[in-house]
Amino acid sequence: MKVSLDKLERKLGYTFNDPDLAVLALTHRSYGGRNNERLEFLGDSIVNFLIAEDLFRRFPEAREGQLSRLRARMVRGKTLAELAREFGLGDFLLLGSGELKSGGFRRESILADTVEALLGAIFLDSGMDACRERVQVWYASRLETLSVTDQHNKDPKTRLQEFLQSRQQKLPDYELLSVEGKAHDQTFRVSCHVQGLDSTEGTGSSRRVAEQQSARRALVALGVEVEE
Repeated sequence: MKVSLDKLERKLGYTFNDPDLAVLALTHRSYGGRNNERLEFLGDSIVNFLIAEDLFRRFPEAREGQLSRLRARMVRGKTLAELAREFGLGDFLLLGSGELKSGGFRRESILADTVEALLGAIFLDSGMDACRERVQVWYASRLETLSVTDQHNKDPKTRLQEFLQSRQQKLPDYELLSVEGKAHDQTFRVSCHVQGLDSTEGTGSSRRVAEQQSARRALVALGVEVEE
């Protein structure tokens, strides 16, 4: 593992004082009882905080909802897995035989969790400043291309989903309430159910349009966006 760890450390831009922490961060639960789940828990909180801190400073005029959506994009599993692939992390994972056979070293969730675990390991190894430095380097190109205004190009359903994900809340449910009118001129009425919020309704010439309107009204009710 020593040779492999040296190669990984070069990719990460960080050398561990305690190599055992790095090995633990790379150990999936399928490999054995002592695995990276606790480090993943720690790293998840750290990356959320550090990305939030960067966005807070980077966009001083952005509203809370805008910052939440940007953070959700940066810390979602897809983005973390992209980082993992850039590090070639799949080559260093310690997986059980079943996960190896099923291609676990390519699985997005495993790759994303391992990035978080490595960040948790770096925190225990060297503290928050070391984590902050690594996150800023790892995310540099992604953070530099972010724009608060770009978020408004996304449809309301996507914006609502990303906001709820950033809060680790249950995703919304949409219910078709009624369809009125003749086949060529129908009006759809849909409700959007968000946990902890009164249902919002939308109407439109298609179910999709009605869902978008109900999602938009949910964002307003949550205080994320203002009524236009």
